[in-house]
Amino acid sequence: MGKKKSRFLKEFKEFAMKGNMLDLAVGVIVGGAFKTVVDALTNSVIMPVVSMFLGGLSFEEWKIRLPQFFGEKLDENGEVIVNYLRFGDFLSAFINFVIMAFVVFLIVKTVNRLREAGEKHRKKEAEAPAAPPEPTKEEQLLTEIRDLLKK
Repeated sequence: MGKKKSRFLKEFKEFAMKGNMLDLAVGVIVGGAFKTVVDALTNSVIMPVVSMFLGGLSFEEWKIRLPQFFGEKLDENGEVIVNYLRFGDFLSAFINFVIMAFVVFLIVKTVNRLREAGEKHRKKEAEAPAAPPEPTKEEQLLTEIRDLLKK
């Protein structure tokens, strides 16, 4: 049991030292901030414009009251507890998802293009013709003899 635990800790240490953990932490933090921005965009910009075309109806108001099969329940203030199926909230969350998925798609597409451009550049450098090798001493001597005989 101790051997497995030490191997696990060794693997974890290697993982953490490679920088993967730092990259993951940065990704989570940026993702959380990005989600906040997308939520604000959806709730403060997109939904009001959509609502304008729906007669001013807010997506939060898109809900269906669910029946109560076992009698009415009261909260601590004596008011009836009502359950709603809030499909407007779901629609808003779905729009958030589509926006985030589209942005991630654009990021991945851009990174792939940059990676492909880098690979093409590396291939061009690798395929560039190498300078012809310098003639050996024997070849230089033979060239000199040839030139002398031509005279």
